[in-house]
Amino acid sequence: MQLEIRNYYEVLLMEILSDEGLMDELPEDYLADLCCVTLNQLPVRYIRHLVDTYFFEDYNELQALKREIQTALEKSRAFLKQNLQKRLQEEAEANR
Repeated sequence: MQLEIRNYYEVLLMEILSDEGLMDELPEDYLADLCCVTLNQLPVRYIRHLVDTYFFEDYNELQALKREIQTALEKSRAFLKQNLQKRLQEEAEANR
């Protein structure tokens, strides 16, 4: 038996990334890292049926979830950028 359950935060994150055009714009490895770092900052909210969630969800609650995801996404971008800069600096120092 296979259960159909999903993390609603993951669904919303993918929608945000798609709406911003980042799914096509960013390299796959970076996108995967960005998603993992972002989702690790958020709570888990499992759902069974996405259609039911969209139908019964309060608009204000949805907006709050999206703001929470945007905040985590911004922190993740800064974190990944900082780590990239640090790695590049270490590589430059190693090549001296």
